[in-house]
Amino acid sequence: MGQQKRTKLEMKNISIEFPGVKALSNVDFEVESGRIHALVGANGAGKSTLMKVLSGAYDHYTGSIFINDKEVNIRTPRDAKELGIDIVYQEVDVALIPYLDVAENIMLDILVNKMKGKQFVNWREVHASARRVLDRLGIKLDTRKLAQDLTLAEKQMVLIARAIAEERRFLILDEPTAPLSNKETKELFRIVRDLAYNQDVGVIFISHRLPELFEICEDITVMKDGQLVTRRKMEGLDGKQIVELMLGKKMDEEYLKHNVEIGETIFEVKNLSEKDDAVKDINIHVRSGEIIGIAGLVGAGKTELCKTIFGALPIKSGKIKLHNNLLNIKNPHIAVQQGLALVPEERRKEGVLVEEPVYSNLSAASLSNFTGSLSFLKPHKERVAAVKMIGDLGIKTPNENQKVAFLSGGNQQKVAVGKWLMADAEIYIFDEPTKGVDVGAKSDIFDLIGHLAGLGKGSIYASSELSEILAITDRIYVMYDGEIVKELLTSETNEEEILYYSTGGN
Repeated sequence: MGQQKRTKLEMKNISIEFPGVKALSNVDFEVESGRIHALVGANGAGKSTLMKVLSGAYDHYTGSIFINDKEVNIRTPRDAKELGIDIVYQEVDVALIPYLDVAENIMLDILVNKMKGKQFVNWREVHASARRVLDRLGIKLDTRKLAQDLTLAEKQMVLIARAIAEERRFLILDEPTAPLSNKETKELFRIVRDLAYNQDVGVIFISHRLPELFEICEDITVMKDGQLVTRRKMEGLDGKQIVELMLGKKMDEEYLKHNVEIGETIFEVKNLSEKDDAVKDINIHVRSGEIIGIAGLVGAGKTELCKTIFGALPIKSGKIKLHNNLLNIKNPHIAVQQGLALVPEERRKEGVLVEEPVYSNLSAASLSNFTGSLSFLKPHKERVAAVKMIGDLGIKTPNENQKVAFLSGGNQQKVAVGKWLMADAEIYIFDEPTKGVDVGAKSDIFDLIGHLAGLGKGSIYASSELSEILAITDRIYVMYDGEIVKELLTSETNEEEILYYSTGGN
C-alpha cells in the first residue's frame, strides 16, 4: 500500500456481563489496517464476545472504542458497518438467506439500507455490482445461483463479499477455515492477503488451528477467562507457547490414550449404501471398548456415512447389526431406541437446542427416564441428573438453567455429548467432534470418549483432523469418494499414509 497511512482501531477497558457471568473484564485490544491479526483463546476466553462488541451485536458493554484516536460509539451492527467494521461468523448458514441468489445476498445490506422509498430495483445493476465485488476478490461464482445450492466454502465467500461490498476498514473472520478443505483454505488465504496488503483492510482472524496462524498472521492477541493475556507480534512464538498462554499452564506434548481392553465385535455395518450413493458399499465393524476412526478429506462422505448409520439419510441397501441383532433403522428416533447415538458436525443446528436451558438439552435423548405415571415429566429429577452430568463433564455454566446459546463452543459440544451419556447408548458416533473447540476442550472430549471405551461402549470417530484420528483411535477406515478404500491399524500408520489413501492412492 506504499505510503498510505494505516488506520488504527483500539478497544480500551471493555467489560460486559451476562446473567451470572462476567464475560469480559477490562480488555484492551488493538489492530491496524493492512495487517492480519490473530485472536485466540480457549473456549469461553471471551474472544467472540469481544468481537461481538466491536461489530455491534452487544450494546451493554462498558469501555471505549477509538479509531485513529477519535472515540466512536458502536452499539448496533449498523454503527459498526458505518465505521467500516464487519464480521463473518462461523455459522454461515445462519447469515445467508437460502432462497435468495448470490447477488441478492451480497448486496443485501445495500438493498435494505439504501433502497428505502424506491419503488423499483434495477436488478441488472444489482447483479453487476455483485459481480464487481466478486471480481475484486478474484472469486468465480454465478451471481444467479441460489444460496441454498452453494457449498460451505462458496457461502463463506459470499459473506466476505457482502462484508466488503461497501467500504470496509476492518473485517473479523470467526473460525473461517473450520468447514473448509485444504484447497479451499488456500483460496481463502489468498483473498485475506489481498484484502490486507492490496486493499488496506485490517483482518482479525479467530482460529483454533495454530499452524494457520503462523502461515497468515503477523500479530496475535491471546485471551483467557475474559481478560487480555498478551498482545504481540507472531515472530518468535511457537505453537506450544501459544497453547500455554491460552491455558495458563504447561501443556503435555500429546493426548495419552486410555488403556482399555478391547472385546468382541458388537457392531457391524455390511454393504451399506445410501439412497443417493453419497456412501457406497460400506463395511465396518466395532468391538467393545474400541474407538474406530473414519478418516478422509472434506467431501469424502464421512458425515453422510454417520447420518446413514443413524437413519438421518435413507439406506438403499445393506445391513446394520448390534450384538448380532439385525437393526431396522428407518429414522433417528428408531436409531436412539436401538442403542445408537450421534454427535453431529453442525452442533448448533443439529446437536443442541440453543434456545433451551442446559438441563433440558441433557435430558432430551432420555426423557422416559424422568417421567412418572401417565408419562408426566418430573422436573426435579431431570434437574438433579443434569447437575450431576454438568459436574461430571466439567461444563462451564452458571447453573443448569443457562441457555445453551450462551455457552462457549466447547461447552456446547459437552452438552451434545452429555445428553447421550444420560441415554446410555451402546454405539457412539462422533462427527468432527472437536470442530471449533480449543485444545483444553478437545482434551476433555477425548477423555469422555476414552471413558466410554472403558465402559465397553463402541465409538466411531469421523474427522478430517488426522492428528486427532491418530491420537484417539484403535483402527482407522479411510474414505475417498463415498467408499472405504483402506483399513489401517492406528499403531502401525502415520499421517502421510492416511493422507495418501485419502487422496485416492491405492
